[in-house]
Amino acid sequence: MQLYNTLSAEERAQLIDEAGKQRLTLSFYAYAKIEDPKKFRDDLFIQWNKLDALGRTYVAKEGINAQMSIPAENMEAFRETLEVYDFMRGIRLNVAVEHDDHSFLKLTVKVRDKIVADGLNDETFDVTNIGVHLKAKEFNEILEDPNTIVVDFRNHYESEIGHFKGAITPDVETFRESLPIINEQLKDFKEDKNLVMYCTGGIRCEKASAYFKHQGFKNVFQLEGGIINYAKQIKEENIESKFIGKNFVFDHRLGERITDDIVSQCHQCGKPCDNHTNCLNDGCHLLFIQCDECKATMENCCSTECLETTHLPLADQVKLRRGKQVGNKVFRKGKSENLKFKLSGELSDIALAKVQNSNDIRQKITLKRRDKKVLLGKVQHYYVKAQVGLFVIENNELKTGDTILISGPTTGNQELILEKMLVNGNDSSTAKGGDKVTLKVPFRIRLSDKVYKILE
Repeated sequence: MQLYNTLSAEERAQLIDEAGKQRLTLSFYAYAKIEDPKKFRDDLFIQWNKLDALGRTYVAKEGINAQMSIPAENMEAFRETLEVYDFMRGIRLNVAVEHDDHSFLKLTVKVRDKIVADGLNDETFDVTNIGVHLKAKEFNEILEDPNTIVVDFRNHYESEIGHFKGAITPDVETFRESLPIINEQLKDFKEDKNLVMYCTGGIRCEKASAYFKHQGFKNVFQLEGGIINYAKQIKEENIESKFIGKNFVFDHRLGERITDDIVSQCHQCGKPCDNHTNCLNDGCHLLFIQCDECKATMENCCSTECLETTHLPLADQVKLRRGKQVGNKVFRKGKSENLKFKLSGELSDIALAKVQNSNDIRQKITLKRRDKKVLLGKVQHYYVKAQVGLFVIENNELKTGDTILISGPTTGNQELILEKMLVNGNDSSTAKGGDKVTLKVPFRIRLSDKVYKILE
């Protein structure tokens, strides 16, 4: 009985590419009393694994919180695995407005003490006494009421790239930090103001609304389904968006665009930008905003120190990070002094720039690049220690001296001049269709990254 992943992320990505089937990215949650979370977890893993479902799920005695990637053709079967449980019958699945087949590359279902780390003692208040749920149109209407206070219950790195106009955006790194801060800030408005709250998918507000009602707030409201569901509704119903910018999401994409407004800056140069990246240095993994120019110059690193570290032999890198705590600290480290243009706290509702129409961009890129590069193939392996990449030429011809471009969702666009290569294991200056090419690559690349030859 398989209760764990047997494939690496790279192997899974290759299988997804080979299958060529559309996948949907979605999220859902439900509060319920689960007597045996371990058994519940195992049962879910077995059923979801059969459906090629991937994602990150937390289960606890208080319920379930999931972010998933599902083959579109298996959507109904996936829903059936949920509805065998009474508390998930008719559950709302928040389907993303943008999809990436590689949003998740592993199936992880973990048992936790809580499905959201809120720091609250649930025994001290009625967690079922929640605020009024508002749909997108109703949410927009209450925002127009001068008696309304709207609060963003997400973290600083989420609200920085997008938020509702006029919202209070706490300068916090965790959800649990925001609760006492907001309670103190709004203590004089408990009786007469509308306390309206929102988060990514609704789960944080579900608990927060009950907490604030317990604290004495009389008029408590929450955005039903969070920003994800709001984005879907305004699109389907042609409603004006009161949200500006991008919605941060906790998968490979790190964000999906709601409006064309760019409200944040590259943390390194200050240029309008709202694309998050993780520092390539395995001893850092700082989450920060980085524009394409800085990404190319700094090779996905947050500082010159990290850039220099990534160029060291792997053994030296391991030695440098020995004893340092990373992993779950990834999102907590977003306020490094190396970031000169970091925004947090009270954020502006004024766009710094606008994204061009995506159709225009796509057309321009097609016209511009059609005569500038040709596809050679896809990366089949990357040997981390040796910093060597392997790919098979599917089309065209490659010679030493050519400039190649390696492109992928995480790798970005990386160019290098081919000085030397092995063709089918031997030194050669020319490679053609069907040949296996091995070459030195001084930066991290990933399985299924595309390899192009740049044309003069």
